[in-house]
Amino acid sequence: MHNQNPEQIARDNIDKQLLACGWVIQDKKKFNLAAGLGVAIREYQTDIGPADYVLFVDKKPTGIIEAKREEEGLRLTTVEEQSSQYANAKLRLLNNDPLPFVYESTGEVTRFTDYRDPKPRSRTVFTFHRPETFVQWLSQEKTLRARLQDLPALPVEGLRDCQVTAITNLDTSFKDQRPKALIQMATGSGKTFTAITFIYRLLKYAKAKRVLFLVDTKNLGEQAESEFRAFTANDDNRLFTELYGVTRLNSSFIPNDSQVYISTIQRMYSILKNTELDESAEEENPNESRFIPKEPVPVGYNEKVPIEFFDFVVIDECHRSIYNLWKQVLDYFDVFQIGLTATPDNRTFGYFNQNLVSDYGYEKAVIDGVLVPYNVFTIETEITKNGSVIKMGEKVDKRERLTRRQFWEALDEDEVYSGKKLDNDIVNPSTIRTIIKATKDNLPAMFPDRRDADGNFEVPKLLIFAKTDSHAEDIIDIVREEFGEENKFCKKITYRSEEDPKSVLQQFRNDYYPRIAVTVDMIATGTDIRPLEVLLFMRDVKSKSYYEQMKGRGTRTCSIEELKAKGTPTAKFSKDHFVIIDAIGVEQSQKTDSRPLEKAPGISLKDVITSVAMGNTSEDMLSTLANRLIRLENQLQDKHKIEFTEKANGLTINQVVKKLLHAHDPDVIESTTSKVKGEMRGFAPIEIEKAIAVEQQKIIEDAVAVFNNPELRDFVIDIRKKLDQIIDVVNIDSITNIGWVKDKEETSTALINDFKAWIKTNKDEITALQIFYAQDYRHRTFTYTMIKELCEKLKTEKPLLAPVNVWKAYEQLEKTNGSAKNELIALVSLIRRVVGIDSTLTSYDKTVDKNFQDWIFKKNAGKHNAFTEDQMQWLRMMKDYVANSFSIEKDDFDLTPFNAEGGLSKMWQLFGEETNSIINELNEMLAA
Repeated sequence: MHNQNPEQIARDNIDKQLLACGWVIQDKKKFNLAAGLGVAIREYQTDIGPADYVLFVDKKPTGIIEAKREEEGLRLTTVEEQSSQYANAKLRLLNNDPLPFVYESTGEVTRFTDYRDPKPRSRTVFTFHRPETFVQWLSQEKTLRARLQDLPALPVEGLRDCQVTAITNLDTSFKDQRPKALIQMATGSGKTFTAITFIYRLLKYAKAKRVLFLVDTKNLGEQAESEFRAFTANDDNRLFTELYGVTRLNSSFIPNDSQVYISTIQRMYSILKNTELDESAEEENPNESRFIPKEPVPVGYNEKVPIEFFDFVVIDECHRSIYNLWKQVLDYFDVFQIGLTATPDNRTFGYFNQNLVSDYGYEKAVIDGVLVPYNVFTIETEITKNGSVIKMGEKVDKRERLTRRQFWEALDEDEVYSGKKLDNDIVNPSTIRTIIKATKDNLPAMFPDRRDADGNFEVPKLLIFAKTDSHAEDIIDIVREEFGEENKFCKKITYRSEEDPKSVLQQFRNDYYPRIAVTVDMIATGTDIRPLEVLLFMRDVKSKSYYEQMKGRGTRTCSIEELKAKGTPTAKFSKDHFVIIDAIGVEQSQKTDSRPLEKAPGISLKDVITSVAMGNTSEDMLSTLANRLIRLENQLQDKHKIEFTEKANGLTINQVVKKLLHAHDPDVIESTTSKVKGEMRGFAPIEIEKAIAVEQQKIIEDAVAVFNNPELRDFVIDIRKKLDQIIDVVNIDSITNIGWVKDKEETSTALINDFKAWIKTNKDEITALQIFYAQDYRHRTFTYTMIKELCEKLKTEKPLLAPVNVWKAYEQLEKTNGSAKNELIALVSLIRRVVGIDSTLTSYDKTVDKNFQDWIFKKNAGKHNAFTEDQMQWLRMMKDYVANSFSIEKDDFDLTPFNAEGGLSKMWQLFGEETNSIINELNEMLAA
């Protein structure tokens, strides 16, 4: 096949793809429509000329392929008119209708249009669709894009406003046939629930065939599976899994009888490449690897998973793992793509064509009361800030990283180390102890209400982020010692912990013990731990997105009942904030939107070797790995070198290194080029170039083949960890700075004074303010509408005095009780503080909670229980309603949540003649 022109080369590539996709290719003079389900006939004659390919399915014409040479790839959209004319032409000897399926292809780039769609629009596809797919599509009354036009209005019962907005806007995006959509929702605001809700609607109403839910860690996949299995739609009382099949992929086998498939992006990549994947590759988010392939190994067509296997792909945590190597998974499938993230960066916006259907960030979620805010407490020590030095001649402990075996050794030179070296090359127990002791000493002041009947302080649920597994072990020992507690008080939750990490995580989430958990990686993202109230950072984070995800572990709300049951029995209030204890300068360290993609100093051997196994075989990468192995060989004992050879198919470290260095060696490349050119004399230059590239790729693949073995990779990574750490017991650390992080007090004071002045100026004009100043508690006339009007007037006249801004200013100057759940509750709380009703700024819902407890206590005086459990449940609903709407009237019982429980008639049934007095008393007492 030499001396071909560009058109012939394009046809050859198209033929290869058609054959792979199940089509039989025939010449127009020797056709046999019974040769297969799908037959592609070249140069079939139409009444306007020969079409490049006519596609027959079950002996009926269904489609057209217009073939162009590769150079035309950038102009394929200009060919659409031509291909459309062929599709609408009459085929020779046939009285056919217009053909619906139309392709324009160079063999490298292919575009496809289904002319049955509303407003038919071409799109780029990886390759051609299979004949069976056309049979299925033609059997349906409407196309998928037409069915999306019929999505009904969303039932909003049980959904948060942010979820309603996201799904409604996504429906509009689908109806506009936009191929990609991005949903930004703050961590903890219900992204996965939102996704399952719209997936349910796509399966039920748009008759979607299959949906792929893509994650980047096994942990996230397991959580997603649990949420699918627990989901019940608000228009059907059956579980999701009773209606649709849900399969989480854990091997290369993909059953075709499910509707929802959950997979890591790593596994789907390996499936498309027809390779097996070790489960260890699914445990960590691949974006955390510092090296990403610059020239990723391309995926090929896989007939077991054709491009049309899925209709939709939902990408969870899409800000981190959809680029470079992994982007190929998304490029492969002919699908709508929906991204879910709390922390998009510019790349994410760009990838999803700036189609942001939901913009619900952390601050909005805090204002709405969906998430809780946080305060930052700094612990800075002398050694974490400035490092230290161990003098030559000092006898120090040394420790093998992996085995933790310790031995004594005298230093033969000064060991100068910076704070950044701590807990990697140098371990200073005094630094860890100083931070833990400072944490223990300051927790009671942070949570002053956490004491039991005997006056003992109860430690809130606390999560510590450690640098490494070894660092985590050191922290655990010191935590248990400093707090004077037993083993179950503090545990490690990492992928490498000997105790089942899922079991410990479940205990941390639901049981009293452990009170403190230490993690390196496992619960940095995507894990819901509602009772968690303190995050202690003892590792720095350079990725802005990853840091936001880590902070998200603490943002979940938690009711007083759940907090008492699962977290802290001594808690007096619902969780209204969490505390970040910054012991490493993580709040001040420079963050980037994304991790660096190029080689940089300080990259771990694990990242290097994993990247090579994942397909990054660039010259930089292979030379880096070779240099690391050379250094490693000089440090290993003979028995370890023998073990390496056994796991490397008989190759020594030196032989592996030579192969790695030869892979991109210019002399080897020149030799390969000369050899191929000699063997292919007379062939077209493009064919020779392709053959040279194939031979060079074989050399590279041979060089890295040993690293496909996960046992060898683990051996190299683990043996490196056995190398020694120095234990610095000479230098004792001390606190240099400790306390809450505060803004400038002058700014906060000025803002509060402006707010007070505005309130005073308007007190005679606005009814809501008149009531507050009169303090006569005429709460039946004090309505939600009045407060909303006051809030709008304030924001219109003084935008900088928005209630949340003023609340934050108070937090800088004085202790506050609660948080700004939303701007109306914040406004009421602020006015009460300004006019002197409250001496401390207290969230209005907390005031209502306290007054409700007092009222119930008063009602129970002299009685065992004044109200039945059913009456108490109803009263609690009324209390919650007043906390958010400031009063309750009879008409309100027609609204949520009362209407679902029987409305006003149920109220009369429960309280009879006392109904009116109960309503009046609650209006008067709760807001007092």
